[in-house]
Amino acid sequence: MQLKEVCVLGGSGFVGSAIVAKLDAAGYSVKVLTRRRDSAKHLCLLPKVTVVECNVFDSQALSSALKGADAVINLIGILHQSRRLSFNAAHHDLPAQLAKICVDLGIKRLVHMSSLQADERAPSQYLRSKAAGEAALRALQDKLNITIFRPSIIFGEADSFTNLFATLVRYLPVVLLAKPNAKFQPVWVEDVASCFVNCLSNIDTYGQTYELAGPKVYTFRKLVKVIMRTIGQQRPIVGLGDALSYAQAFMMELLPIKLMSRDNVRSMEVDSISANSFPAIFGVIPTPLEAVMPEYLTDKTARGAYDRFRKFAAR
Repeated sequence: MQLKEVCVLGGSGFVGSAIVAKLDAAGYSVKVLTRRRDSAKHLCLLPKVTVVECNVFDSQALSSALKGADAVINLIGILHQSRRLSFNAAHHDLPAQLAKICVDLGIKRLVHMSSLQADERAPSQYLRSKAAGEAALRALQDKLNITIFRPSIIFGEADSFTNLFATLVRYLPVVLLAKPNAKFQPVWVEDVASCFVNCLSNIDTYGQTYELAGPKVYTFRKLVKVIMRTIGQQRPIVGLGDALSYAQAFMMELLPIKLMSRDNVRSMEVDSISANSFPAIFGVIPTPLEAVMPEYLTDKTARGAYDRFRKFAAR
């Protein structure tokens, strides 16, 4: 069956925007479901993209919005739960409901974003809820063609990780770093997006789970040092032990905008790295962090501004 219309949940976010752009370029008709249409204005410029306001946690509204789709991509995820939305609601209840709706509507193709190290025995609620969502989907895999992706941290121009720490480095005299020896294997958002798009019509990916991780492993401390070097700012890094890491996270939970939570620290107790090579089936060679990060971080420095002026002056 040829897939023509793809419905994307969470398509207006950082990862979703990259996936939607590649779907549009590949010739798919794309319907993006979003809570607020204003958050997806940038996608309205794409010729084959339609943005629809929809509360995806309302099963009737979701079912109505999905009608006519040939495939569904679910990217809904949260790093911090709140009174309004819990990990379980976002990562388990929604995927379970989505899968049932797809079965009812006869939509066979479902691609889902999970997380590296998702496990029912994981130390954090975040990772356990991601594992529960995977289990809910697999319970219906005899009725759906499901592909699950498990990425490490995803970097790119609009990410909330490298940009956050670049900002902190610029304004703080000292960086107090929780879990400094935690390990990550950052993967570029464009590589992740390519995998999602390339898997859609590939029947060999049905029923499969793929880990997506970049070509290099970093400790948290090393990663922050790379960010410092990229933006030309050096700060002392003070690595915090477990007790102080959780104390720092608790204090951050009290801020109006959560930068880190105790559950985030628990997630870092498990290294976000993959023992497997990047899946060759998607034809993607993973891009190193150092090859991309300077392009979007240095633009925000004085040197970046100077380089832009030179470019506009054709010098």
